[in-house]
Amino acid sequence: MSTVSRRQGLTPRQLTRTGERLSFVYLERCLVHRDANAITAQDAEGTTHIPSATIGTLLLGPGTRVTHQAMSVLGETGAAVCWVGERGVRYYASGRALSRSSALMEAQARQWANPRSRLAVAREMYRLRFPSEDPAGLTRHELLGREGRRVKECYRAQATRTGVAWRGRRYVPGDFSSGDAVNQAVTAAAQCMYGIAHAVVTSLGCSPALGFVHSGHELSFVLDVADLYKTEIGIPLAFDVAAQDEEDVGPRTRRALRDRINATSLLDRCVDDIKRLLLPEAADPADRDVVTLQSDGGHQVASGINYDGPDDYGDELW
Repeated sequence: MSTVSRRQGLTPRQLTRTGERLSFVYLERCLVHRDANAITAQDAEGTTHIPSATIGTLLLGPGTRVTHQAMSVLGETGAAVCWVGERGVRYYASGRALSRSSALMEAQARQWANPRSRLAVAREMYRLRFPSEDPAGLTRHELLGREGRRVKECYRAQATRTGVAWRGRRYVPGDFSSGDAVNQAVTAAAQCMYGIAHAVVTSLGCSPALGFVHSGHELSFVLDVADLYKTEIGIPLAFDVAAQDEEDVGPRTRRALRDRINATSLLDRCVDDIKRLLLPEAADPADRDVVTLQSDGGHQVASGINYDGPDDYGDELW
């Protein structure tokens, strides 16, 4: 069962903010229940209390049982819940989102639906990953080629820095132990980053499926977002863990990544990056829990009214 890093106390209002939460908590072989506004994880060693509003993503591994009351409080506080395989390597399912507004989802759909703006977002993602390069004017084929070269260079550079032997990326889906220690660490870091990115994407109300680099998968945008931090955080940390010891690489990678994410406020940065990518020139969208009806000219009118003529609209155009 995991431990939870300590963070400064927050007000109830702050606790619901995505950027102020713990990156993720991984649990396995325990009973997850509720005690007031906290969830509890009970195993043979005892019971651990975890304030539900401080969780960004709860990763439920093998052997976990979760009660209805636990899911209820997690839903109320907007925590993302993912059911994963051992060591967090495989992703099976997830729960609901935190946001009540569709503003970012609509912006994402507009950017995605237009091939030009979709490519523009892909270029901006590349610029975020590699600030020293200017991707303006690059085709998708050229972007993929440059990205591939930069990632390979990162692997070689980290191998040189840490002294870890690197024989190339080796990963067999569903067989975590088939790779050497550094490949296991890279896999564990990547899978945890996917869970974190998924939590942020869904909590902001975005579509996990509408990707700008990846395509054809229900988590395409999640993969896009997670890759923004691969060469900066995920790969270097994986090599650091593998250089220390080849035993228990998966759990040590998760703990090290959790601490790094909390220390660098990566969740805050992830939230800001997504908003800047989808709404580059707009103000921060308000998370309004309001349902409206679409009218002509791009206007919206209040819902809950049976409109029968012009006089019914009044000044309700938004």
